[in-house]
Amino acid sequence: MTTEARTAEAVDAGQVARVRSFNRVVTQRVGALHDEYLARGRPLGASRLLWELADDGSDLRDLRTRLDLDAGYCSRLVRMLEDEGLVAVVADPADRRRRVLTPTAAGRAEREVLDTGSDDLARDLLTPLDPAQRERLATAMASVERLLTSSLVSTAVEDPDSEDARWCLASYYADLDTRFPRGFDVAAALPTTPEQLTPPDGLLLVARLRGRPVGCGALKFHGEDPAELKRLWVAPDARGLGLGRRLLRELEDRARAAGVARLLLDTNAALVEAIALYRATGWVEVSAFNDEPHADHWFAKDLGPTP
Repeated sequence: MTTEARTAEAVDAGQVARVRSFNRVVTQRVGALHDEYLARGRPLGASRLLWELADDGSDLRDLRTRLDLDAGYCSRLVRMLEDEGLVAVVADPADRRRRVLTPTAAGRAEREVLDTGSDDLARDLLTPLDPAQRERLATAMASVERLLTSSLVSTAVEDPDSEDARWCLASYYADLDTRFPRGFDVAAALPTTPEQLTPPDGLLLVARLRGRPVGCGALKFHGEDPAELKRLWVAPDARGLGLGRRLLRELEDRARAAGVARLLLDTNAALVEAIALYRATGWVEVSAFNDEPHADHWFAKDLGPTP
């Protein structure tokens, strides 16, 4: 059974009902149901697209990915903004196939109006409440935002030679180099090659948030012997979303589905958060099982049968 199937199975009907109720209240309260969001003569989607633009322009394909917009709907929003004279669409001089969406002077002025209107809407949400209720609502919203952001993260097995995979691994090595007391030397470490992270010999899992890579983790299979968990990393700006635990759980699930009964890993004493995560999720410290020069701790976990 896949991670996605087990996750869907674990969500009960009461939770689904509460989420739907929350969605109905929020969409009504923030005016998302209106054709003219914040009384600006355009729907919420068009205003959000304008608000997301960088002053020097944004790649249209990146915008679609970041906002998770259908290509046809995004094109209609762009035409709407163009007709208002708020944006201009030009070809990227470096790659004529790419289109760049840039706010005009009128578009930048309109964004300031949208910012003011959004601030006023937020105040309208808070004004009817007493100070304690306001703090409860703001704190709850921050928590909901983190959880919703976490739910936007997707994971997939990746070619270790892909651009995103190489970026994740290079960022992981750079992170270790700053955290280890003596730095991190890739050449001195026990080798983990792209071939070793390619099925059926292993796999590399890459996590993405709004289309960009934000984490990774890997498995190395050794036939009937225990497999190894390697390269578990989360980008600094994606930490606090529970992504490390999620990647760890999915790697364990994939190892179990591949028939692996026991997983091993090694880690450095400087990675205190990772060590705490391993201990909290059933990993047990064992004697050294390799001569990895950067390792101070070695862990194992018996996976048991596939659910």
